[in-house]
Order: sequence, then structure tokens, then C-alpha cells
Amino acid sequence: MIKKQNPFTSVNFLVLFVILASTSFSKSIDDSDPVTLRNKVRQYRKQNEVKILQDFAALLAIPNMASDTDNIRKNAAHIKALLQKRGITTKLLEVEGSPPVVYGEINSPGAKKTIVFYVHYDGQPVDKTQWTGAPWKPVIRDKKVEEGGKEIELSTLQSPLNPEWLIYGRSAGDDKAPVIAIIHALDALKKLNITPSINIKFFFEGEEEAGSPHLSQILSKYKELLASDAWILCDGPVHQTRRKLLAFGARGITGVQLTTYGPLLPLHSGHYGNWAPNPIVLLTNLIASMRNTDGKILIKNFYDDVAQITATEKKAIDEIPNIDQQLKEEFGLAWTEGSGKRLEELIMLPALNLRSFHAGGPIAKNAIQDQANAVIGFRLVPNQTLKMVRDRVEDHIQKQGFKIVYEDPTPEMRRKHPKIIQANWRGGYPPSRTSMDLPISRSLIRVMEDLEGESIVKLPTFGGSIPIHTFYQILERPIVILPIANHDDNQHAPNENLRLQNLWDGIEIFSSVFARLGEVWVED
Repeated sequence: MIKKQNPFTSVNFLVLFVILASTSFSKSIDDSDPVTLRNKVRQYRKQNEVKILQDFAALLAIPNMASDTDNIRKNAAHIKALLQKRGITTKLLEVEGSPPVVYGEINSPGAKKTIVFYVHYDGQPVDKTQWTGAPWKPVIRDKKVEEGGKEIELSTLQSPLNPEWLIYGRSAGDDKAPVIAIIHALDALKKLNITPSINIKFFFEGEEEAGSPHLSQILSKYKELLASDAWILCDGPVHQTRRKLLAFGARGITGVQLTTYGPLLPLHSGHYGNWAPNPIVLLTNLIASMRNTDGKILIKNFYDDVAQITATEKKAIDEIPNIDQQLKEEFGLAWTEGSGKRLEELIMLPALNLRSFHAGGPIAKNAIQDQANAVIGFRLVPNQTLKMVRDRVEDHIQKQGFKIVYEDPTPEMRRKHPKIIQANWRGGYPPSRTSMDLPISRSLIRVMEDLEGESIVKLPTFGGSIPIHTFYQILERPIVILPIANHDDNQHAPNENLRLQNLWDGIEIFSSVFARLGEVWVED
């Protein structure tokens, strides 16, 4: 039975709750029924749709590049004020050179579990020329820009709003939406006099899109403050079918820029062709030796340490709706890599992606170029490590006859070695995956499926990368990913957006998780 009170006002009220819990509040309706709770939260949302969007628009209007120090701190101050307005204990977690983490804390009487909710408030860089409208001037549209969606003035909005409308702005989908959904989930529970069944901590980061270079430092410095039973990362899209989704891991990532060399300066291809080594040919042949057109990585021993899929994970994948054909239609594809395996199976494997290739400039010339370079990205899965990938890639390159260097080679080096290549590794982080059989996993699945009244999508791992390993390494707590954005939100791209229904769903999801997770918690 969910306890009844308003936990968001003051410590004195919490004391009053202890005194009165067995009297007036105990006589209220049974909100432990997930459908009753959902319907009441939905009613709150319907009555406050315009206010919710105004709050969202105000947050989206603040530019949020992690490197833009003044504006990123304005974001942090804005979010801190939203939490403080609701009586939540709040502070900024600071380390030198980093945007602050906005930290909030709610202690619920009688709660036995503590969960930290992670969201990031920074966003990707923008090319304003590619946007329809300004990236940080949020607008509502009645349908997609690509479909001719018309702008609807925020000042003219009146409930009820069409749930298929979209709000456009940088970080609308990635990742400011959960901030607003969380805030209004708390408001809904306050309105219903329902206290969370868990102790809640909020960790809102300001440089995730910049690679979280200070995350380990922050987690180490504030490790005691961040003590918990588990973390829930609120980032990413729901399933392409629009079904609610939980993910239990993410692939790791690393990358390398490779540069091959020809003559010291470009040479006329007629006078020197078939004689001077062509760096473009050297590099393309090397890349072809590393990966085939079906996506298989050809580097020796690359798959040796890949973790086997568990029975629970295999069952979860089999239960996910197969949308490969739908995606092929949507993306204009006649075929896909992977020898016929479905998407969810393939993202359980490592990947090698050719991210860019440059040589000779934008206009083709009749010349043998002096160099060529390519950037290769690797997605990693348990139990692969960054060192293992680097060692095996470099071993493969050396076996193709290349001398590896890590800075620009001198003319003397280029004259001495027949095939020379520069490798600039780009850091990254390892993969992570939480067992779907842990208490946090099973309990969160139950809350979500009780809310939906049907099975949700349980994804063993996201194909993308999130620095989950850093949390594991320092805090040693399990992590589950709970996304709310639409899959077609133009994440990281121009015209980023969020479908209104996804925001409404987020409010219901967080309300249910706050109110019920502690009540349904199942131990081993």
C-alpha cells in the first residue's frame, strides 16, 4: 500500500506525516493499483499540459554546449531552481574544469531502497544553417518538418493538445525531456499526496555529449554522497514500435584515425602513376582486410573474448517485435549486413564502422596524393577491453606490412620504411551490461509492465555507447537504462524533436517508478 503524504515541502511536514500516517492518510483510496495511479497521474497531466510545455520550452531555450561555460552553468542553475521549488534538497557537485552536476535528494519515510536517477542536460554541437528555425528557440509543430509541419505558437496553446505534435529544439530528445518528466511526475505525486516508495537521488550531468571527461573524478569525489542500491539512466529512445523499453547495457566505444603516406608532395598521376605508391590504395586495402561488406570483423582473435548471450537475454530478444523489414522500408535499404540476423542480435556483437575517409580535397585531381586518412570507430561488448582492441588492431596492421607511428613521420622515416601508417587512438570506454535477473532489473520490469498491462521491450544492450562502465568501476552498483524519447527524434542531428506523447508517457513512467518500485521490490 503506497503511503499518503506530501514529501516535497519541508522536514516539519515529514515529522507530521509520522504522527498522522495511521489516521487520516490511511483512509485514502488504494493508489497501489498501478492502473489507478496511472489514471490519476494522467488526469493531472491533462490539466497541466500547457504549463508542462512552458517549463520544457524554458529549459530548451538555454544553449547547452558543455564548452559554453556561461550557458551551461545557466542550465545547471535553472534545473537546480526547478528542484528547489519543489522542496528538494539540492546542491551542485563541482570539480575544476567541469560543468556542475546538479544533485538532488528525497528521503522517503520507511523507504528501504535508494535509487539514483541520471540525466544529462548538455547537448551536441549545432550547425544553425541546417536547422529549420533556431536550435535554441523551441517551437511546437503539428507534424515532422520533413512532412511540412507547421509551427504553432506556444502562447496560443490550449488543452487538450494533440499528442502527435512535436516540440523542436536542441536536446528535446537527448536529454532534457527526462528532467521535465521527472519534475512533473513529482508534482503529480504531490498533488495526489503520495510519497515515493524509494529514497531518490538525482544526478544531472553537464558534459555527457563531450565524452564525460570529468565523470570519474566527480563520482570518486562524491562517492559517499552517491551511495545507493542502483542507478537508473534516463537517456535514449524507446522502441521503434513505440513500445516502452528497458535496456540493461550499452556497447563500449573507441576509435582510431589512420593515416597512410605516399610521396612527400602530390605527384602527376600520368608521369608517376604505377610507380609512386598511392596512399589511398594502401588505406582502402588495409580497411578491406579488417572488415568485410557483411559487417564481419576480419581481425584475428577479435571475437575471442565476446561474452555469450545468456538464456534470459536470448528469450528477451526473441520476444522483441521484429522490425527489420519496417526499418528497411523507412531507411530505403534493399539489404542489411549480418547474414540475415536481426538488429537486436547484431548489436550484441562488436562492430567496426568506417566513420570518415579523406584524401585529395573536395575536388578530384589527376595526382597521386601525399597522404590519406580514415577514422574508424569500434563498438565493444562484454568482455572486450580498450587495450585488447588496440593490441589486436595494431597486430593486424603490422601483419599487413605497415610500420606504426604515433606522430607525423619525418621525411627520413618515410624514405626508410616502405609502408608507414600513423595511428591516433581516441580514447573511449569499455562496455557494460547488467544482468536481467538482478532484483533491480526484475522489479523495474514489473513496475513498467504493470503500468502498461502488457510485456515491454527488454533490450539486453543498446547499440549505442554510454559511459556506464565508469559508474560500475567506481560505485559498483547495477545500472538499468530507462529511455522515454521517440526513436525518430533526430538525436544529435538538425531539427531534434520530441513527440508530446513521449513526454506524457515519461511523466506516467517516472510517477509509477517513484511510487511503486520500493513496494514491488523482489530480492534474490
